[in-house]
Amino acid sequence: MASATAAMKRSDSIAESMPDALRQSRYHMKRCFAKFSEKGKRIMKLQHLMNEVELVIDDKVEMNQVLAGVLGYILCSTQEAVVSPPHVLFSIRPNPGYWEFVKVSSEDLSVEAITVRDYLKCKETLYDEKWANDENALEVDFRAIDFSTPHLTLSSSIGNGLDYVSKFITSMLAGRLENSQPLVDYLLSLNYQGEQLMINDTLNTAAKLQMAMIVTEVYLSALPKDTPFQNFEIRFKEWGFEKGWGDTAERTKETMRTLSEVLQAPDPLNMERLLSRLPTIFNVVIFSPHGYFGQADVLGLPDTGGQVVYILDQVKALEEELLLRIKQQGLVVKPQIFVVTRLIPEARGTTCNQELEPINGTKYSNILRVPFRTENGVLRRWVSRFDIYPYLELFVQDATAKILDLMDGKPDLIIGNYTDGNLVASLMANKLGITQATIAHALEKTKYEDSDIKWKELDPKYHFSCQFLADTISMNATDFVIASTFQEIAGSKDRPGQYESHTAFTLPGLCRVVSGINVFDPKFNIAAPGADQSVYFPYTEKQKRVSSFHPAIEELLYSKEDNNEHMGFLVDRKKPIIFSMARLDTVKNITGLVEWYGKNKRLRNLVNLVVVGGFFDPSKSKDREEIAEIKKMHSLIEKYQLRGQIRWIAAQTDRNRNGELYRCIADTRGAFVQPALYEAFGLTVIEAMNCGLPTFATNQGGPAEIIVDGISGFHIDPNNGDDASSKIADFFEKCKTEATYWDKYSKAGLQRIYECYTWKIYANKVLNMGCTYTFWRQLNKDQKQAKQRYIQMFFNLQYRNLVKNVPIPSDEPEKPAPKPVTKSQTTLRSNR
Repeated sequence: MASATAAMKRSDSIAESMPDALRQSRYHMKRCFAKFSEKGKRIMKLQHLMNEVELVIDDKVEMNQVLAGVLGYILCSTQEAVVSPPHVLFSIRPNPGYWEFVKVSSEDLSVEAITVRDYLKCKETLYDEKWANDENALEVDFRAIDFSTPHLTLSSSIGNGLDYVSKFITSMLAGRLENSQPLVDYLLSLNYQGEQLMINDTLNTAAKLQMAMIVTEVYLSALPKDTPFQNFEIRFKEWGFEKGWGDTAERTKETMRTLSEVLQAPDPLNMERLLSRLPTIFNVVIFSPHGYFGQADVLGLPDTGGQVVYILDQVKALEEELLLRIKQQGLVVKPQIFVVTRLIPEARGTTCNQELEPINGTKYSNILRVPFRTENGVLRRWVSRFDIYPYLELFVQDATAKILDLMDGKPDLIIGNYTDGNLVASLMANKLGITQATIAHALEKTKYEDSDIKWKELDPKYHFSCQFLADTISMNATDFVIASTFQEIAGSKDRPGQYESHTAFTLPGLCRVVSGINVFDPKFNIAAPGADQSVYFPYTEKQKRVSSFHPAIEELLYSKEDNNEHMGFLVDRKKPIIFSMARLDTVKNITGLVEWYGKNKRLRNLVNLVVVGGFFDPSKSKDREEIAEIKKMHSLIEKYQLRGQIRWIAAQTDRNRNGELYRCIADTRGAFVQPALYEAFGLTVIEAMNCGLPTFATNQGGPAEIIVDGISGFHIDPNNGDDASSKIADFFEKCKTEATYWDKYSKAGLQRIYECYTWKIYANKVLNMGCTYTFWRQLNKDQKQAKQRYIQMFFNLQYRNLVKNVPIPSDEPEKPAPKPVTKSQTTLRSNR
């Protein structure tokens, strides 16, 4: 295959390489293409193609010869093919982010390069031929208004947007001193609640600023390094400088030197360093509307899982980093962070009916809850994330008014989460002219195969038409994207990433997106989160262990009585435990793990299985997928007669006890298994590794980057349960024969976490992005405004009409909105 890859590199395109490759195996390929076409119009995935190639070329040696060359490389790079006799159209992805489309005649094997538009139109004919052939069918092309935006070119560079933007800014400011004027104008714009920062109008040109810094550097060099800024603030003002340079003479001098070097000979590292030091971000708004967002008793409730944990830990890390930066800037400012979510009157015993809630472990951060309103008043009950769209416009209007009041002005950065949070963040950011970031967590389009082309079939249940367009809107509107892994953006060699799946797609009868998002856009960045290390720490740190939880955990794991919290029992307590914890939905694949375990007698003889998730009684759930998974769990336990070897524990909401539960599993010399069909990141993987548990995790998505396979843990293929369960069994068999084998992977997992996955590293990266993209936004404001007009048109003419099709509950009693919170309440803090 290496030679095939080299051959492809020498060629300009797939369309140029494919004819020769087909000719070299003409006899077999004629038969293969006849086979592809014999069933008429259809869509074929890679596995379908390869299966039919194997049926036609039944000699293994000959088949391997055919697939060893360029043809094999092309076929293996194919993501999908559309059969429209006598042609077969191929969607080929030779590298992450790069796509080519070709049409091959099954009659003479001629090859023609086609456009993405041609490919999508052919695909649409299978579902809505009349619309597909309508020349006035709506086409969406965001690339058409991105012509002046610089883009990355190498697949390996995807996700390094911040570095690229720093380089591009540097090139714009380089050369003559006058080229730096946009940076001077930006410095003049910096202020906090009307108070000028950094420089005033005295230094309104690059030349004046540079001369003033020469004078001040001599002055600062004569001062002791730890001289407080207040001691020379008056003298600074006389020269045209304001607060924000630093808290001491040394820090102020360092910042000035960095700026001076940028003005004289800018380079990307100094540019990023300078922008990260500027007093740009004080107030942050984070949106997460769906589910039950709270600090206790919410995990495991519908639509409530890792995203809540992520945001609460994110807030603590961001506030800590903001406080450090503000202190180093020499300012006396209290940063504010508001997590804006939905207020749910019927809160199921949680705090989700409280409008304002201080975030534990912080000084200046709060949860602000805003209710969903309809013409009948406040919506009182939980609503699925799939049905949330009719409420979002009013929600963001109400939220914006409250935020402006509570913050005494605009925020400096708005961060969205998931589809709903990203859309409302886009609406608020556009209205206020604020820098915006988006975090996908999970894009549903990649979870459900062919969910775009089959949207009409799925829309009554999931409303994917609203979701996919909302995602496309927010991706294009945002200033920067925060992804947890490269795979989240651009996938792997074999599988497109979550964002990449929005490059081009079609919703037949609705719109054809010929260019949705470009993963080579420099807005894409990678900042991996961590886990709260005060909660998730190694099982070996005995002095920190929370022994008060041990009786409850003992009962949770080993009591032989079924109750509302656990069912099933473990006969042999001496066995290690393999453990998994997740929501009970199809993609998390907990039922898949149970089936793997049930089918593998060797694994069942070696270990017990403990799974945490969902309810036992399907009538207690309101979530469609969870209900189906609960029923499947019960059937699998009976089918494989697992009683005595499995413990099913209902969803657990106490993070501190969960941390100790991980460690108790480690005490049994067990392992954590994350079997998801796809996982955008994998917070539970981070949590388990933090606690010292050897970890087996899906190779589909983020965990494949968190774990270095065979070194800091193990990858498993969720689509090959037999192989996955055998891999787990092999590990435990080796643990029996090698005394240090389990410890080796426990320690290697911890080392991996400390090097790459902490919240401090994350917060520093995200705030650096916020500072840099705020300046980048100003440099490209004309391009930004032009694109925003296109987005607004698409939002108003297409998305809004789709939202009208999402049903709104009609049986809700009319309820007045809760009494608005006052600004004075934001300072109240409960004991933590």
